[in-house]
Amino acid sequence: MRLTVVGGGSTYTPELVDGFARLRDTLPVSELVLVDPVADRLELVGGLARRIFARQGHPGRVVTTSDLDAGVAGADAVLLQLRVGGQAARERDETWPLECGCLGQETTGAGGLAKALRTVPVVLDIAERVRRANPDAWIIDFTNPVGIVTRALLKEGHRAVGLCNVAIGLQRKFAALLGTDPGEVHLDHVGLNHLTWETAVRLGGPEGEDVLPRLLDGHGDAVAADLRLPRPLLERLGAIPSYYLRYYYLHDEVVDEQRIKPSRAAEVAALERELLAMYADPALDEKPALLARRGGAFYSEAAVDVAAALLGGGGSPYQVVNTVNGGTLPFLPDDAVIEVPAAVGPAGAKPLPVPGVDPLFAGLMANVTAYEELALDAALRGGRNRVFRALLAHPLVGQYAYADQLTDLLLAHNREHLAWA
Repeated sequence: MRLTVVGGGSTYTPELVDGFARLRDTLPVSELVLVDPVADRLELVGGLARRIFARQGHPGRVVTTSDLDAGVAGADAVLLQLRVGGQAARERDETWPLECGCLGQETTGAGGLAKALRTVPVVLDIAERVRRANPDAWIIDFTNPVGIVTRALLKEGHRAVGLCNVAIGLQRKFAALLGTDPGEVHLDHVGLNHLTWETAVRLGGPEGEDVLPRLLDGHGDAVAADLRLPRPLLERLGAIPSYYLRYYYLHDEVVDEQRIKPSRAAEVAALERELLAMYADPALDEKPALLARRGGAFYSEAAVDVAAALLGGGGSPYQVVNTVNGGTLPFLPDDAVIEVPAAVGPAGAKPLPVPGVDPLFAGLMANVTAYEELALDAALRGGRNRVFRALLAHPLVGQYAYADQLTDLLLAHNREHLAWA
């Protein structure tokens, strides 16, 4: 089995490689190809990847290349984890929206739109090359904003599934609080990428007992603290939102914090410098503990599960993925991309039935879905007015003056990455 990681020079990659090494019975990778245009980073990460495989007795071969076409040739699955513009672009995404009093964040709001505009054309070019190399290959997208990127891939007919680590992270945390095995915890997880709620926490499978009330009653303070949301809010919602809902429910508070604290991009850039220095040590043959602070917890387990299921080798029977709505949530367009539990196999991901959704959640989902449709249109066709319309539609912007000013700021900070600007 040949797997290719585009963006293989990322400091995230050793987390992924560690999962491939530990879970080789689930996903028997014979060749892992790391593709990245930044050769010096790629060699550091590739060297550590080979040492991780060797330490854990994995027989697979690790190949590094800056040649995308060579890297995807013959791949059974291609994982996308790229960042167009690097951490410098992320730093800008997290700062210029604050000039309007709006959230600065890399996956939602104005910054998230900027990332989508930079990313979608690049991902679609990669996907076309994958299709030419092997039309049966699966594309697993980790590249944010996952919902918009996955929608772009599916719109163009690519064999693609989007993946995020929010659900698996919450599953693991809830299992620890409940004192049970993570495999026993099934989440009624509903929403869009980075806009999701756990409406039930079931033990034993999709039809199991809902222990969410017990979880909140016994561990509500811990859950709320982890999400950085007020416990009374969780109780009044009757659900557990992802931590990205903090940007909506506490928007002004978060903006005030962002104005006085270093950006997350600056923190990540400093972490990356430390990590790359560690990766250069030829004695290092395991992922360092520092990597946990980089984010992406349980990313490797989610990737292995999805890849194994798509390639017919097993994996968990039900997994939370980003896939086409197809009527699952009747209040959204059929071609919207939603994030829900699905049965994943060689034919793709089929969402499980979703019970009625609280209008409080459905309304916000519908609003953000409309924004995502407009954002994708702007990413595919360009134009200042399309960017403005997407910003005006976003619930974290939503005012004419803000949308107009943010459009100018977005274009000023991203012209080098936008062929039409």
